[in-house]
Formats: sequence, structure tokens, C-alpha cells
Amino acid sequence: MASRPDNPHGHDRFMEEGATFAVRGKEVPDLERGVEAIRNTLKTLGRGPGVYRMVDAGDHVLYVGKAKSLRARVTNYTQVSRLPRRLQRMVAQTRGMTIVTTNSEAEALLLEAQLIKRFRPPYNVLLRDDKSFPFIVLREDHDFARIGKHRGARAAKALYYGPFASAGSVNMTLNALQKIFLLRSCSDSYFANRDRPCLLYQIKRCSAPCVGRVTPEGYGELVADAKAFLSGRSVGVQKKLGAAMQAAAEARDYELAAVYRDRLKALTFIQGTQGINAEDERLDADVFALAAKEGCLCIQAFFIRGGQNWGHRAFFPAHVSDVPEEEVLMSFLAQLYEEMAPPAQLLLDRALPEAALLEEALSARAGHRVAVKHPQRGSLTRLTAQAARNAVEALDRRLMEGNTQAKHLRGLAELFGLEEAPGRIEIYDNSHIMGTNALGAMVVAGPEGFRKGQYRKFNMKAADVTPGDDFGMMKAMLRRRFARLEAEDPGREAGEWPDLLLIDGGKGQVSAVVAALAEAGIEDVPIVGVAKGPDRNAGRETFHLPDGREISLPPNDPLLFFIQRLRDEAHRFAIGAHRDKRSKALGVSTLDEVPGIGPARKKALLMHFGTARAVKAAALEDLLKAPGINRATAEAVWGHFHP
Repeated sequence: MASRPDNPHGHDRFMEEGATFAVRGKEVPDLERGVEAIRNTLKTLGRGPGVYRMVDAGDHVLYVGKAKSLRARVTNYTQVSRLPRRLQRMVAQTRGMTIVTTNSEAEALLLEAQLIKRFRPPYNVLLRDDKSFPFIVLREDHDFARIGKHRGARAAKALYYGPFASAGSVNMTLNALQKIFLLRSCSDSYFANRDRPCLLYQIKRCSAPCVGRVTPEGYGELVADAKAFLSGRSVGVQKKLGAAMQAAAEARDYELAAVYRDRLKALTFIQGTQGINAEDERLDADVFALAAKEGCLCIQAFFIRGGQNWGHRAFFPAHVSDVPEEEVLMSFLAQLYEEMAPPAQLLLDRALPEAALLEEALSARAGHRVAVKHPQRGSLTRLTAQAARNAVEALDRRLMEGNTQAKHLRGLAELFGLEEAPGRIEIYDNSHIMGTNALGAMVVAGPEGFRKGQYRKFNMKAADVTPGDDFGMMKAMLRRRFARLEAEDPGREAGEWPDLLLIDGGKGQVSAVVAALAEAGIEDVPIVGVAKGPDRNAGRETFHLPDGREISLPPNDPLLFFIQRLRDEAHRFAIGAHRDKRSKALGVSTLDEVPGIGPARKKALLMHFGTARAVKAAALEDLLKAPGINRATAEAVWGHFHP
């Protein structure tokens, strides 16, 4: 049964009489039990600041909140008639609370954001795209500094510039920076083993310090210019390159003048592609604007460092129905900076009631003053106005895509005889080469598109399936998937149960999936197999249903294209995961499975015998001749391969 967007747990209806809920045919106890659980917590609750978590009967976190006065805030949940329906649904599911007291409300705000990112509760506003932002890193742990792209933990001897809105924006910037400053991007080991310049030197994107084509002093000057540019002092760098080009031209060294000309062109390009630059070269700020329409909400962000725009991104937070816009923006900002350091200023298109609290919390986290501003005059208003226009445009595009997606989902329901449009579709595929490195994959789609954070991989071990048995792989994958679902969500209340399964394959795969679900006692999940037509031609797919029916669509049907896109995404994910697994397997040796054989002894054996196969075939006396191998080790190796 599909869930409504404002109903993350899949509740079919809210019955006002007695405030009773029905979930997939099962009645859930009414509001009184939830209120009673909250009142029990109030008996021992103090009036200080802190964070509270509401949990259901299965101890799943429903909501995380912070409060200046815990007792006053939690008391509000017992006044059910004053709560919006969203919170009434939450209270009806509440069976307990977890309380953490803090020293201040600002500390509570930081802890709240951390717990929301950890538990992803269904009644909190969620930052849907929470992956880390890319940075440009200048590593200074080598005589010749290296420039590159970076995500994740930071090293001590390195400078980081960003964040950039996307991998595309950081790659484009890096490409231009290589043309401007000719800094190396290769690894230290690659650098140490060069005896002639690489291709990057030939195409004028590196100064080749590895083979001495630039002096350490000259390279240091390039690094200093790069630091100046990335710190926002681009005008000085531009003047310096212009003067060098003029001097080379006056000296009639036209080749050198052309080099400086090309570097200037790259500099002009990167300045022009930033689109929204601040007039102040010293400005470090993130700009945010919010737009809302038809129950959907978009937050547009621009990242400005040193007066330069490092890209922009549109965010679409989840679970925003019936939540005030200012509260959505406040929660979004707290979660966004839970892992990323905030800049000196946040420029917003509206005033926040708790702006002072946000300033205090972010300043404590960053270790420097963070100002949260709503500019109403001057040059900064131009930045927030442009962000607001971009937010509206991004939201319009999203709504247009969402309307098309909703139309396709209704089409699926009609085509396959579903009761209503599916809210969660799971698509399955598997991948292997002659039975080796077998791997299954699941992708998830819904009204908002693909839910990449919920994709899953299933490693198929030899004990699970016969190598090359596609039907067995599919059955094993679905058996594991639904066994975990039954364990984690037996009441089907968390919204994780699929409304439709699409299987890449024909009758055989569908029969395997039906058998796997039947073993688990599940008979109410619709299953459809998607088989390519003759000669595996896309556009001539046949859809196989468990009752033996076969359905086809015209080659130019938009619904067929939609199903193909779902199937192709599963195939892409499965192939990519299989390649990763295969590449990792290339570095694995059969010697790794021998007890007591570490890296040193493994290296000694391979250096002596040449290959792992030769080690496996060696006699005990031959193993004893390898350097560093004593009798106990030789017997362990021989015994492992000759049981």
C-alpha cells in the first residue's frame, strides 16, 4: 500500500473517532497510550535544556527534538487537540522517550542535528542529500605541493578550499587551475618514479617538477599564486600574469607570451563560470533561499569563498508537510553544518526567529564567529535575491518532474492491476562472470525519483548458490532481503516494505522470487519480471506476472521508457558493484587464506616461487627452502593446500 508524502509510515487513514489509526489493515492503539507514555516521562523531567527522542513500540526513533526547557516542550505533546495531524500521528505511535540534558540550548541544537542525521526519524525534517561536499586540497607534505580533489577526513599538512557544490564544479575548477598554475596532481609514488615528463606537461597542465623542468623556487612561486587565487585574491594574480605576458612580448619571447596568454584565458574562464560573484573579495559566506509550492519545498544554496562562488545546489528536504518554513530552514542549516565547517556568514532570504541560537551553536562548532544575517539593503541583497530566483526555478523543475513521475506511477498501477500508485518500488538485478564474484543489487524508486541512499548490494557466497545459477541467486537475494525486513519491521509500520517488485528477468526469475517470498509467508507483494525481447532488444520487453500472464507495451509508450529506466538503473548499479568487487578480488591471493601467513611471509613465498599457484604445488621440502620460512610455517602452508 503506497504512503502519502505527509504520511511516512504508510498509515492508510486517520480516523477522528477515538483518534485510532489503521496501518495495512492492523489497528494501532489510539492517542491515549502515546499521551500516557509522554506523561510518564514528565514525572521525572527537569526544566533545563536538552534533547528528547520519541520512540515507538519497536524502539525505533520517531522524532528528535531540542528544547530550552524540556519539561515545557514535552508537556505540549500532551495537549493533543492543539497539535497538527502530523504530530498527532506521531504521538499515537509513541511508547517511550529518551532524554539527554545539555548545558545550553545551543548545545542541544548541535546534539539534535547529530541525532537526526544518525537516526533519520520519520517525523523530523531531513536533509535528503547528506553526502559530504568535495573540496580542493593542496597537500604540503612534499617538497612539491600537490593539488587535487578531496572528500572526508582531513590531513594535517594540507590546505582545503571549498566547499564546492558538486563533483562537477570542483572538477571544472581543478581543470582550470592546472592550466593557470601548472601544479602537479599525481601521487607521490608516481612522481618519484618519473624519468621524463608525462602527458600533462605536454598539454601544458603541469610544470613537470618530477624531472626538474621547474626549479623548487619557481614551483614555490606557482604554489603561492594558487593559494592567493583560492583565497580570493584573484585580481593580484591576474595583474601578475598580465605583466609577465607583456614583458615576454616586449622581449620578443612570443612562445612564453603565449603560455601566459593561455593561463590568463583559463583564469578569465574560471572567473566567468562562477556566475554569481560577490563584490567584496574578502567575503566568505553561504547564501540560502527557500521556495515552497504545492506541498514541496526547495532550499537553494550558494557557496562563496574569498568573493568567488564555488557552485550552487538545490536541496529538497523530506518530511516538511505542515512544518513552518522558518523551522524547516533552521533544521536544515543545523544538519548541513553538522559535519561541514560553516563560513563567517550565512546570508538568508528571510529572518529566523532563532537566529541568535543558531549563531551561538555554529560559532561554538566552528571555533570562530558565525553571523546569521537577513540582508535587506546593499550589495548582499543581490546575492539572496539571485538565490531566491534559483530556488523558485529549481522547485518548478522538480514539480514538473514530480508530476510526470506521479503519472508514470499511476500508469504502473493500472498496467499491473495494483490497488493504487506504488509509493516504493524495489528493482532487483544480479551480476557475475561465469559464476565468479557473484553479486545481487537492489535499487529503490518512489514518487520523488530514485532513493540512492536505500540502494543495497548482496554478496553471493559459494555456500549460498551454485555458480552461474541466476535463478538461485535471485531467490537467495530476495530471501535475505525479506528475512531482514521481517526482523526489523514485522508490523510494516516504518514505510520500508515495497509496494511493487520489478525483477530483471523472465518466468524463471519470477518463479524464484515467488518461491523465496512464499518461504517467508509473504503473498501480498506484487511481483513483475521485466524480460528483454528477441535478441535482447530494448523496446520489445515482455512483463511476466506470477499468474503466468504476459504483458507488452508499444515500443514508443512513455510508460515503457519509464520501466526501462528503472530496470537500467538496477543494471547500472549491479554492474558497477560487480566491477568494484572484481577489482578488489584481483589483489587477493589464495595465500591470504592460510592461517599464520602475514604480509611478510606472503611476500617471501611469492618472491621465491613467483606465483601463488606455484606455492600451492610446491612440496614441503621446497617450501622449507624459501627464505624466512621455518618448518612450522611450511607445514601450515602445505597442510592448507593438501588437507
